[in-house]
Amino acid sequence: MNRPIDLGRRISLIDLYDLRMSQRTGTYVLHEDDVAIVETGPSPSVPHLLEGLKALRIDPAEIRYIIVTHIHLDHAGGVGLLLQHCPNAMVVVHPKGKRHLADPSRLIAGAKAVYGAQFESLFDPILPVPEERLIVKEDGETLALSAERTLTFYDTPGHANHHVSIYDSYSRGVFTGDTIGVFYPQLQEAGLAFCLPSTSPNQFDPEAMERSAERLEKLNPSRIYFGHFGMLDDPQEAFRQLRVWLPKFVAAGKEAIERNPEASPAEQAKVAAQRLRRDVEAFLNEYGVPSSSPVYAAIELDLQVCAMGLIDYWHKRR
Repeated sequence: MNRPIDLGRRISLIDLYDLRMSQRTGTYVLHEDDVAIVETGPSPSVPHLLEGLKALRIDPAEIRYIIVTHIHLDHAGGVGLLLQHCPNAMVVVHPKGKRHLADPSRLIAGAKAVYGAQFESLFDPILPVPEERLIVKEDGETLALSAERTLTFYDTPGHANHHVSIYDSYSRGVFTGDTIGVFYPQLQEAGLAFCLPSTSPNQFDPEAMERSAERLEKLNPSRIYFGHFGMLDDPQEAFRQLRVWLPKFVAAGKEAIERNPEASPAEQAKVAAQRLRRDVEAFLNEYGVPSSSPVYAAIELDLQVCAMGLIDYWHKRR
């Protein structure tokens, strides 16, 4: 049984076991008059999501809103499939994401370019969302789920141009998707709240990411709800770590290109990922996290994808 995590303030977190890994990607359930969920994960995660809803005694027909922070497939690839189980739900998305949920052909092509032969096992099937079931939320617009809980949507590019972050009035928390990075809750046992930027291709923009983070920080949230994975009740630490690591990520991409100018982008990305792995490993070793820790399975995957985005960013700059 997939047992959801009670985060308090009428929010539950369902582990989606993305990539067959726990604490990788999650769906947040907001228990209100109008039941809402934030993120669906990819289609292979939908059975885990449905199992979590069953454990919460929520009939999928009760779900009124399915909200996605952005349309990358690890966050929203399962929307079309999930809708088959949620006849009364509407999908809430960034204005630039609407057409891609209605016609996911470009999403599919982009993911195949990044993940190659792994695409089907990671993301298939990706089903279109009927346009009449899509709701766009512009910057600053709101969605009331009950008398006590209203969500406010903020346009937060940097990770992607079609990214929203969502402020929750009841918990004073923000659903940040990938805007301020990835959180590794496995390391909390070591007394470490550890976050890394998410710089995946192909719309990564460090300056926009910094501006978006500053905007969210000014909201003075009491909690951060990460797309990957879980809740952090020390938001200032997340913002601080983004300011520390983002320049290191950008520099690693630039260095990989300058030192290997004749290499292919894929080879340059491997070099950048190796540099970042060394930096992260050195940092975590200082906190007593051994190189053999299972958390590196998730970190390694993230760094590989982040390195591709960094190389793509610098080639576009040039």
